[in-house]
Amino acid sequence: MSDLADWGSFYGIIGSAAGALIGLQFVVLTLINERPPLRAAEAGAAFATPTIVHFGAALLLSALLRVPWQTLAPAAALWGLIGVSGIVYATIVARRVRRQRVYEPELEDWLFHAALPVVAFATLALSSLEAGAHPREALFAVGAAALLLLFIGIHNAWDSVAYHVFGQRRGGDSPGREGSGKGDT
Repeated sequence: MSDLADWGSFYGIIGSAAGALIGLQFVVLTLINERPPLRAAEAGAAFATPTIVHFGAALLLSALLRVPWQTLAPAAALWGLIGVSGIVYATIVARRVRRQRVYEPELEDWLFHAALPVVAFATLALSSLEAGAHPREALFAVGAAALLLLFIGIHNAWDSVAYHVFGQRRGGDSPGREGSGKGDT
């Protein structure tokens, strides 16, 4: 399918970046895990695991759209399934962020851990419904969603690292940004 073939380089870049960043995130989490605070698993489920899920979704989308499909319909059905699953997962994450008591989330945390992931996954779900009638536009929407998921993951990974490096350096066991646990596993 020529519409999809034109996107090969884009998804090659997105997929490679997501794969490399997943590996880097595991290295960082391993290093951070040397000094886990109390209730680290609670914060990890709310902050660290979603970062890997967002990188993984970008990688999965990139692989899915590099498959030599004969028509766009099977790819659209699969990216729609990723979108719906992602919305459910983002809802679970928002609940975890709200319930955890290790770190007091700020507006930026709600934006990058709840709102933007829902936007990305909803874009996937809705674009799958329009793929038959508007394939070119649907593929642009999927590209935007994959890129958004990649940037969400980059932001959240950096936020976790900065939190641990700078918060820990100040001896941070106080609530808020210098608290204990954001992004731990």
